[in-house]
Amino acid sequence: MQQTCTIYQTVDFISKKWTLLILLELYKTKGTKRYSQLKSSLLDITPKILSSRLRELEKHGLITKTIITDEFPIKCEYALTESGKDFIRIIKNIKKWSLQWKQKNEECLQHDCKYCTL
Repeated sequence: MQQTCTIYQTVDFISKKWTLLILLELYKTKGTKRYSQLKSSLLDITPKILSSRLRELEKHGLITKTIITDEFPIKCEYALTESGKDFIRIIKNIKKWSLQWKQKNEECLQHDCKYCTL
């Protein structure tokens, strides 16, 4: 029965390494971000994992992918969907909980994740 549990299915998806950080990187952007920009923002992520997570986020409806074919080389741009933007609230609540119960980070407490430079 665990596989049919909504919480189980959601946690199975969002708990994958890099998923939340990719969403945060897109949240920091006004509009879209290209693959190469995401890759340079997430220093230790491998190209294979980044591609995989982007596909999963798109499949689950948290991001959109736009392919720009009128330029060479062809580029892909990613942006948060309304669902993805709504999910940012959950990430902010995780941050709030962590600051209250686990972390002592005054600087983080004072800033919105949108302006974080890690």
